[in-house]
Amino acid sequence: MINWKIRFLNKTFLLQVLGALFLPLLAYQGLAMEDLTTWSSVGELFLNAFTNPYLLAITAWSIFNAVTDPTVKGIGDSLQAKGYKVPKEK
Repeated sequence: MINWKIRFLNKTFLLQVLGALFLPLLAYQGLAMEDLTTWSSVGELFLNAFTNPYLLAITAWSIFNAVTDPTVKGIGDSLQAKGYKVPKEK
């Protein structure tokens, strides 16, 4: 099980997931972030992703890699992380 509440309070996690979502799409389409100047261009980017099985697969794999914690067995969080009420300070 993943402690989603804490994950979404962690800015680093949010940046990882956003990067995992956008960067494969942009790279496959040959675009850069500055090419997304309108909401319609962002919508078109996602529409192209959902109609392309390969692009959908590499994006899903990228998000999976951003979400999983390689320091624990399986896909969930450690027992310690499951008990967090706020993200852990360093």
